[in-house]
Formats: sequence, structure tokens, C-alpha cells
Amino acid sequence: MGLKKNSKVSAEFSMSSLTDIIFLLLIFFMLTSNLIAIDPFDLPESDSKTVAPTNIIAQVRASGEIKLKVEGEESIVTSTKQIIRKIKPALGSLSNKENATLTIVAEVGVPFNKVAMLMSAAAELRLKAILATQPSG
Repeated sequence: MGLKKNSKVSAEFSMSSLTDIIFLLLIFFMLTSNLIAIDPFDLPESDSKTVAPTNIIAQVRASGEIKLKVEGEESIVTSTKQIIRKIKPALGSLSNKENATLTIVAEVGVPFNKVAMLMSAAAELRLKAILATQPSG
């Protein structure tokens, strides 16, 4: 008695391994990303779409208060010397010093001399200074 063998190849594959890989990648990127905590206030508008890394964050309120966030530690600073004194120890622990950035988050209406003070401190420390904005429109 001759029995026929079913020699059809199945074109289906299991999606369970693919979802496992995607889930692991999601966890990896969530753990390695920088989470920044910026107080909510109005930022200047810009058409720029550039996303830059943030190592050190300086928040400037319209009242002139400057809050510096370095390695998770927040402090209020009033002068360029204080800014440099707070940032300098953190630069020693950064692994990628040439890409260290100072992100300036300035509320709408901040006097430009406050932003210029932060930029001069960044220049003295040889940091890249970027100004955070919100999308226009």
C-alpha cells in the first residue's frame, strides 16, 4: 500500500521570537537613554529639528533664577564662577568629554545677559552650549 508523503513546505514562521527581540530592544533603549526633567514653561519657538545630547541642564526663569542640573543634583546659581564651580567636577566623570553639552532652557522673556552668562561659562569650560526651543507653529 503506497502512502503519499505530504511534502509541502510551510511558509509560516513564528512571530513570538520576533516580539521577544523587539521587547528586549525596547528595554535596552529605555535603560540607556537620557531622561531629562525640564520644568514646564514657555520656550522660544524655532524651526530647527536638531536633537542634541544633554549632559548638563541650565534652566533660566523669566525672573532671572538659574537652576543648574548636574548629574541629577539641582542647585541655584547666580554667577559665572558658581556655574563653573558646579560643572567642573562633573566633567571629570563624563566618559565622552568632547561631546559634553550644556543645554540652556530659557523661558520666553529671559534677559539675554543671563543666557550670555551661561554661554560664556560653557565656552570657558570648553562645552558645547545649545539653546532648547519648542517647535514653531
